[in-house]
Amino acid sequence: MKISIITVTYQAASTLRDAIESVLGQDYPEVEYLIIDGGSTDGTQALVKSYGDRVHTFVSEPDKGLYDAMNKGIALATGDIIGMLNADDFYAHPNILSKVVEAMKTTSSEALFGDLVYVREPELDKVVRYYPGKGFHPDKMLSGNMPPHPTFFLRKTFYDEYGGFDTSYKICADFDVMVRFFHQAKGSYVYLPEVMVNMRTGGSSTRGLSSTFTINREMLRACRKYGLSTSLPRIYSKYFGKVFQLIRKPKTEV
Repeated sequence: MKISIITVTYQAASTLRDAIESVLGQDYPEVEYLIIDGGSTDGTQALVKSYGDRVHTFVSEPDKGLYDAMNKGIALATGDIIGMLNADDFYAHPNILSKVVEAMKTTSSEALFGDLVYVREPELDKVVRYYPGKGFHPDKMLSGNMPPHPTFFLRKTFYDEYGGFDTSYKICADFDVMVRFFHQAKGSYVYLPEVMVNMRTGGSSTRGLSSTFTINREMLRACRKYGLSTSLPRIYSKYFGKVFQLIRKPKTEV
């Protein structure tokens, strides 16, 4: 069973190497790696080309944003399973993808997710926040909760049938995909009980009050789009639970 990993990047050469190394260092043999670049001018092209054909597909051209680039990757992917790894994230250890495939095979699940930790330069082994997938249930999406997207793996057949990322969203097209999967498609899923991804802080979903406002409005929009009854106060209530993510901090590997 082939697994396709898509990394979308733009002007992120300073962190991209960690992402690439963490994918190419996986012990699972059937990995297709695709890097979709928005036309960077910071050395990204030279960096990716230095890995030769170990990066199976490399596209570098202007795009219409993050989700447009992700859709390009999905269209080019040939794997049975698709995962997204951001340019400033990296897998926690070399066995992640083999565990993903084994768990999805064993359970015949259409999706898989696990845990994520936030880390910060220069101490990438120090956990700033713990974002667990444990305990997730589709009903929790009504309160704005979702599994950590970099740990979320989907069979390609879902994208073929239900489509990719809605590019009209600024930040929450990943939430929209998950609402579509869990509530429209009623897809089957499995939780992998371990830290799968280390994420550097500072991404588009963690940038201050303006992003917070946009995130929650877009989550409300996605729920209503698929006929789910919720409200903005209910979605904001998720922040009470996030306090515990700052307290519980498992160890990580680099």
